[in-house]
Amino acid sequence: MPTTGDHDEAWYDDEAGPVARPYTVTGGRIAPDQGQLDVISLVVARRAAPTPGRLYPEQARIVERCQRPLSVAEVAAELDLPLGTVRVLLGDLLGAGLIEMHDPPTLSSRPSKELLEALLAGLQAL
Repeated sequence: MPTTGDHDEAWYDDEAGPVARPYTVTGGRIAPDQGQLDVISLVVARRAAPTPGRLYPEQARIVERCQRPLSVAEVAAELDLPLGTVRVLLGDLLGAGLIEMHDPPTLSSRPSKELLEALLAGLQAL
């Protein structure tokens, strides 16, 4: 049950733990400083998690979980945070050089139908 008494008391739900609204985590920002981040873009940590005091807990969790590639949507789901909040946090981590973003392939970067047919013909000839 939440406490609402003195300012010295922490406001939390015994079952949920400490509560911080998403806008508190992002400092009121609703968009990342580093541009738009596609929900299927892959996030990979560049190095091991930095000193815990240097990052917000949510950012430290992102760096920890992204030792293997995860999409932006997967990061939001694993942290149980709104997608917009995660995008802001990822933008901050990207600006700090702690993560890398890999955009999803576009139609123009896929092999042509002719190349795939030639590859198939070559494999069938083996």
